[in-house]
Amino acid sequence: MQSKNTNLISLFIFIMAISIKAVATPINPGRQSFPLNSKWQFYFAYNFEQNIQKENVDVPHTWNAAEVLKGVADYNRTAAVYENTIDVKPEWKNKRLFLYFEGVNSVANILLNHKFLGDHIGGYTGFCLEITDDVKPGENSITVQVSNAYRLDVIPLHGDFNVYGGIHRPVSLIVTGNDCISPLDYGSSGVYITQKKVSHQSAEVEVASKLSIKNTVGLSLKTTIYDQKNKIISSKVSGIENADTKEIKQSFELDKPHLWQGRSDPYLYTVEISLLKDKKVIDQVVQPLGLRYFNVDPDKGFFLNGKYFDLYGVGRHEDVSGKGSALQNSDHDRDMELIKELGATAVRLTHYPQNRHFYDLCDQNGIVVWSEIPFVGPGGYSGTGYVKNGNLEDNARTMLTELIRQNYNHPAICFWGIFNELKLDYDDPQPFIRELNALAKKEDPGRLTTLASNLGTREFSDLTDLMGWNQYFGWYDGYFDEVGAWADKVHGELPQKSIAVSEYGAGASPFKHMEVLEKPSPKGRFHPEEWQTAFHEQHWAAFKKRPFIWGKFIWVLADFGSSIRTEGDKNAINDKGLVTYDRGIKKDAFYFYKANWNPEPMLYIAEKRNIERSRSLTHVKVFSTANSAKLWVNGVFISEEKANDLHIIQWDNLKLSDGINHIEVSGGRGKLKLIDQCDWNLRSADKPKPIR
Repeated sequence: MQSKNTNLISLFIFIMAISIKAVATPINPGRQSFPLNSKWQFYFAYNFEQNIQKENVDVPHTWNAAEVLKGVADYNRTAAVYENTIDVKPEWKNKRLFLYFEGVNSVANILLNHKFLGDHIGGYTGFCLEITDDVKPGENSITVQVSNAYRLDVIPLHGDFNVYGGIHRPVSLIVTGNDCISPLDYGSSGVYITQKKVSHQSAEVEVASKLSIKNTVGLSLKTTIYDQKNKIISSKVSGIENADTKEIKQSFELDKPHLWQGRSDPYLYTVEISLLKDKKVIDQVVQPLGLRYFNVDPDKGFFLNGKYFDLYGVGRHEDVSGKGSALQNSDHDRDMELIKELGATAVRLTHYPQNRHFYDLCDQNGIVVWSEIPFVGPGGYSGTGYVKNGNLEDNARTMLTELIRQNYNHPAICFWGIFNELKLDYDDPQPFIRELNALAKKEDPGRLTTLASNLGTREFSDLTDLMGWNQYFGWYDGYFDEVGAWADKVHGELPQKSIAVSEYGAGASPFKHMEVLEKPSPKGRFHPEEWQTAFHEQHWAAFKKRPFIWGKFIWVLADFGSSIRTEGDKNAINDKGLVTYDRGIKKDAFYFYKANWNPEPMLYIAEKRNIERSRSLTHVKVFSTANSAKLWVNGVFISEEKANDLHIIQWDNLKLSDGINHIEVSGGRGKLKLIDQCDWNLRSADKPKPIR
């Protein structure tokens, strides 16, 4: 027995030695990526040298986050400096080094060892700089001067959201061999996967790889497509014989592909692009592939893989209480979980390109994406979102190119947005919009272009493939029931144009309530939760009857910072979110949509937060996926009522007793029993309480 144990121990040690040796050998020795997110020193620019107070920060970081919570209208749009060091290791002597910034808001000037290296204009797209010839062995200093100051040559000029200054997305150091897949093509992966032709029977795919090579001896490019079980579906090797080769295109045909079907089946293949030298990997890039085809019909709406696919969801800002736009992956994960719980099928990423982790989440969870550049109208400010300025136009062109190239391979993206709420009372933006649309179609013929207008039917209607309008019937102007008539009118006047509602919503505080619906002032302090709920009930009732509306996007997923706002509970907050700024409270309207969009069993009593009551006659309203529900008040059974086609179950003319009234509702989905309850306090029957 002792001898047997000794043999087993020896075998275990031998296996472990092999494992340790294997781990020590990198799979891809030609490329490494090192995060540079910690140990930055931060200070505001242009101080007296002896008075500089440096703060230790990690990135993502913004200097504006706390100002929103204080309701500061004139928030800090200035310049600041970030400093760090990188240690260039001896083993990197024959390597190439790149700095990659995912987003610096809004203008970044990069210095290496106190020498100017390069700059980037635009805060919401990534950029990459090669530093190979500028570094020295050992410690090197990095200085990033950042500005979010107002400029007429950087979009957005302004808008109904805050432009948070700082290195507000991650930073990394990329180390490659002398020959590599280029990271320098507008901050992209250097790989572009084009779906030439896709059907349920077959798929034709072209993979274009940008190369940066110095010595072609023994070089080749291998591209392999794997399924989700890591099985090789197709593979191709192309030789590289010319040092001037900047790009290699490889074509693939897949038989009976597994299609990306949105929420129901977001199937992703993996495309592995490897640069080989003497058949050994010296560089590698991995990208997602979700095979799908889509179209939009002016009368019938959006179709995914040949079947009608109802697109509804939310607009989303990268903005969280206490963080501004300096978000961690966990913040993006939490927003995605809210979107999934809501049951949304689509998201409009407003009003700028967003963090690449969130695009990955949309791919993985089957959320169809409208992504856009920050070419934005004034949104409550004076002035315009466009001036006929050559530098501004260059910035918009560059940002559109960066948006498309950096996100080209995400199957979730179906729409490129060109602008939001531009005006016609200053320089006419329409000729330039046409130019941007042509640029988008040149960069990516496979996707559709769209825009979001808040003007009339005819303005801007011939500029992009599709059209969207931001409409707020019953909030800023008009009444809830006008939205259906408006949609029919637009559809009738523009029968060949596919139309969407790119924004609709109303402000709400979960701490303000009304017992009788009465339209509040949008610019006032009193934004009752019940009005927002009624707004969405009426709008969704109209939209669900009109499949020709190809997309319906609630404004907005969560409350967000907007320095111009002096309304609702707090200054500098746009409170139209379905959840609060800190994501801590889901408003009643959230549960209304959850009942309508998410088939999972749920039951929720609306208006439960309106605890203090003054009217003895009231109603109990429930949002539920159950077909019916039963109501008890103070332990007394009232009745069982059925749900309507909006998943609302309601009891009217219910008489409350003085004092505490315990409300309990129960329903069922199969064997699952659903229960919700709350307490309402009737203080003095039929004596209205102050509501402001």
